[in-house]
Amino acid sequence: MFAAERRQLILEMVRANGAVSLRELARVVQTSEVTVRRDVRALEAEGLLDRRHGGAVLPGGFTRESGFPQKSHLATAEKTAIADLAANFVEEGEAIVVGAGTTTQELARRLARVPGLTVVTNSLLVAQALAHANRVEVVMTGGTLRGSNYALVGSGAEQSLHGLRVSRAFLSGAGLTAERGLSTSNMLSASVDRALVQAAAEVVVLADHTKLGTDTMFQTVPTDLITRLVTDEPPAHDDRAATELQALADQGVQIAVAGGQGGSAGSGAGGPGGDAVPARQQRRDVPVPGPRRQVPGGGGQLRSASASMLGEQGPGAERARVADLRRR
Repeated sequence: MFAAERRQLILEMVRANGAVSLRELARVVQTSEVTVRRDVRALEAEGLLDRRHGGAVLPGGFTRESGFPQKSHLATAEKTAIADLAANFVEEGEAIVVGAGTTTQELARRLARVPGLTVVTNSLLVAQALAHANRVEVVMTGGTLRGSNYALVGSGAEQSLHGLRVSRAFLSGAGLTAERGLSTSNMLSASVDRALVQAAAEVVVLADHTKLGTDTMFQTVPTDLITRLVTDEPPAHDDRAATELQALADQGVQIAVAGGQGGSAGSGAGGPGGDAVPARQQRRDVPVPGPRRQVPGGGGQLRSASASMLGEQGPGAERARVADLRRR
């Protein structure tokens, strides 16, 4: 296949799906990921698509939503590391809500062995991951099935959440910025996610670095309602992700970085994709900050997994961490 033919096919796939991984593109056009990466770079230079770590998406800040088959192939290693780390923030006997998404599905697989856990969810994939967990109670919302992401949406889902109160909500989305917070491309999904947030005392957002700095149509969680962000280590060349992390921290969002220097992500029994929960004895909870926009100087502190999970290292280590990300 000639380069022009490859690039036309790549462009058609991205336009049809919204987002496609390099691996999938290479498989379809029957060439190497190195060649596909070169093609994607050329198409980006023409303004026809945007590159993301591990894939390509539609151009512009407001991206359309891709379906589950496409999402499941994007940033898989990052999602695994994020799920490993996020599982540390779940305690035995807790009641939590878990929203729909491929990253939250990975988290659910790691919660199957948490004794006494109650999980409220609108996601069929999350419920399926916990279906055989004897010590976990799964409560599903009502609603209408949205086939593209296997989630229950609509007024039935929202009404079933009225009067509910849990300790934490774990949510994902299509984009995350310090200006607008978490957002998604579908109005029905956004409405249910907002209802999940209203039911929780704390909100934990799971978002890999490819979503940092991306803005989509419908806001789900404003920045001042996000307690903690669990993300992965941005690549050295990704200045946008590093800048967005710093801006979120400045607004009081606690940052836990999976796979950071000295990080513990992926250290849990069972390994990537397993059902085991990472070792809880390594967890160190970070106090929830006060009103985010009233703290002089922002008050946010950017923490790596090692700082927030493995012990108190003091402000010097945190400042070094921030400076390192900004230099990148």
